[in-house]
Amino acid sequence: MTNFASLSVMRLIGYIFPLITLPYLARVIGVDGFGEIAFAAAVMIYFETFTNFGFNYTATRDIARIKNDTLLVSKIFSNVLFSKIILMLISVIVLGFCVYFIPFMYDKRVLLLITFLYIPGHIIFPDWFFQAQEKMVYITILNFISKLIFTLLVFIVIKEPSDYTLYPLLTACGYWMSGIIAMYIILKRFGVKLILPSWNDITETIKGSKNMFVSLFLPNLYTNFSTIILRVYGGSAATGIYSNGFRFISLSDQLFEVFSRTFFPFLSRRIDKHKIYVIISGFISVLASLMLFLLSDLIVDIFYTEEFKDSALVIKIMSICPIALFLMNTYGPNYLVW
Repeated sequence: MTNFASLSVMRLIGYIFPLITLPYLARVIGVDGFGEIAFAAAVMIYFETFTNFGFNYTATRDIARIKNDTLLVSKIFSNVLFSKIILMLISVIVLGFCVYFIPFMYDKRVLLLITFLYIPGHIIFPDWFFQAQEKMVYITILNFISKLIFTLLVFIVIKEPSDYTLYPLLTACGYWMSGIIAMYIILKRFGVKLILPSWNDITETIKGSKNMFVSLFLPNLYTNFSTIILRVYGGSAATGIYSNGFRFISLSDQLFEVFSRTFFPFLSRRIDKHKIYVIISGFISVLASLMLFLLSDLIVDIFYTEEFKDSALVIKIMSICPIALFLMNTYGPNYLVW
């Protein structure tokens, strides 16, 4: 029950804080600013997925099965942490190459490099560890801290349209702060020790998660590439309209993603309870899709200015996404990976 309560509070936090800043940002940075932010975020998703490399599922599964063995937990945690750092360093090299040799990325090099800063923040905020330990309350508290810091800084720092480049920097600050606290809790509260892994340990860890990485990377390949293509050929305004409609789809997706990953440690031990999970998540996904479709115009009227009105059509078209995500998570990570 504690994990369910923590999940509910975390989702509430995940919805409330972005909705507080959204009307303000819509007025200050406008549709063009949102378009540039969405473009940079879409590019970073590839590097984030590569850095995570499916560990959020495979490491969660592995630790959930031996969570009372501190030595083995420390070894798995260290292997994953250092593997992510290696993958991040590779990402830095690739990003640098792209930024300086691809013209449309070179033009936005400052924004892209700033946006990349939240990836190391993700690394030092290992939410997968708390999920494996089924201690979602820690994620809830740290998520609250991150969102609170970000929200306060938005109103303090962002004052004019050109400040849109500060948006990803503020996001990174929130992750870094909560990540530092998370690492302290893991090392002190859970008694995990950092063990310097061998190169063989790192390569084996990466190899062991390659199938999960492929299954997660391929959907991102086409979903985020559409944003990049839209920015290149449609401009920042069209990207801003699309991204702000998709923002509410993403909020619902985050609900199911966390719901899925909350059940993941339990289902990795009790796959016989999978049918109950299917019924619960299936009902919620259908309800979410209906609400998004029916309330799309009202959502845009409340949270956006007139220049964002076409975002309602985006919400209507993509309101099927919660059902699609339900099918992917229910019969993918929460069934095949156990």
